[in-house]
Amino acid sequence: MAATKGLLLYKIYRTLSYGLSPIVYLHLRWRKFRGLEHPHRWPERLGYPSQPRRQGPLVWFHAVSLGEGMIAIPVIKQCIQKMPNLTILMTTTTMSAFEVLSKRLPSDIIFQFAPVDTPASIRSFLNYWKPTAIVLMESELWPNLIMDASRIGITLAILNARMSEKSFKVWSGTVLLPLISLMLSKFSLIIPLSTAQALSFQLLQAPPSIIHFAGDLKYVIEDFGINDGERKHIDDLRVLLAQKHVWMASSIHRGEEEIILAVHSSLMQLQPNIMTIIVPRHPRHGQEIAQKLKKEGQEVVLRSQHEKLKPETNIYVVDTLGELRRLYSLTPIAVIGGSFFPGLAGHNISEAAAAGCAVLTGFHIGHFSHIVLQMQRVNPLSVLQVSGRLELEKTLSELFADVAVLEAHRMAAKEAFHHLSSDIITNVWSSLNFHIFSRILDAVRL
Repeated sequence: MAATKGLLLYKIYRTLSYGLSPIVYLHLRWRKFRGLEHPHRWPERLGYPSQPRRQGPLVWFHAVSLGEGMIAIPVIKQCIQKMPNLTILMTTTTMSAFEVLSKRLPSDIIFQFAPVDTPASIRSFLNYWKPTAIVLMESELWPNLIMDASRIGITLAILNARMSEKSFKVWSGTVLLPLISLMLSKFSLIIPLSTAQALSFQLLQAPPSIIHFAGDLKYVIEDFGINDGERKHIDDLRVLLAQKHVWMASSIHRGEEEIILAVHSSLMQLQPNIMTIIVPRHPRHGQEIAQKLKKEGQEVVLRSQHEKLKPETNIYVVDTLGELRRLYSLTPIAVIGGSFFPGLAGHNISEAAAAGCAVLTGFHIGHFSHIVLQMQRVNPLSVLQVSGRLELEKTLSELFADVAVLEAHRMAAKEAFHHLSSDIITNVWSSLNFHIFSRILDAVRL
């Protein structure tokens, strides 16, 4: 009965998505006009390829945005190392992911924008690329993609699988549960990012036999190397910051800059030698912050303008993408944004911990709460949570005032990260190899 209802819901969805295809096309054109889609490659979103398909088995890795794409790269590199004759196709949805990942993926990886979930776009994409398997990152459950892929015998997997509490409430309701259950039944492997997420997938009626925990891929930090220009920039910054009390607020959202700047002003009154690095989630937001501060007469430098820090500079606004990992190496303290207001869901703290920063975050951290709890269980000093401006200001003042306390928090964060990050790629590869790649090898032999 549930399977029949799931099929009925899927047919309704497919009919609606087919009927709305002209509107989706116009929406993509509008996004292109606004700079949200690639000016030349946006037809890829309709399933039209821009590169040739190579002979042999092909595995398609899909990540929505930059964060999911970054955690996919170590897995992709492991696949290439273990199966050098395998072709990897990588897709993302956002321009920010394209701008960063297209420069960091191995040169033999095919990169495309992901097709929208309309029948024609999915059919065009699958007919051209003919993937043997599809590996989705985190939370991409699209009915046309999943059902069409399953129908033509493509193996499906989800890595770092997760869902928000809101999504779980919607998906587990009487209306959508039959459709969600039907889609999850088409997968051969689900690797959840936590045991709590594994339970959520089981409650959505995913077959228990396909759920295998391997660890959270957000703990895996990939070293992309650095070119001479980037190295000189980082080295120059390190010299200029050596005489400053440095802290960084990363991945901040609109409204959070008010908290950060208020704390900066208070710290300046206590220690004028403060340097605050602000890295907004979106580059345009950074430009707006810098423009406002300059009008107020603040000593601020904007990263994209390639201005050099002066001794009197006390705010550095980074309005570029893909530089967080390098910047964490320059600061002893990292405050992770997207966590200070209700409705936000936090950001990945593992990069800051891996760099040996004292890690601070707010309490609105969504599914990242499991990372905070895991690290705090390893060492309570590894992550500090603060409720707002006053508590953030107090905590930063205490860290700057006592070098030994600051160093203890830095070491705790780094040690907790290394404890939790061991063997994750090995575990993920073992599950992928058993459930996905062994089938590819069998198909090739046949």
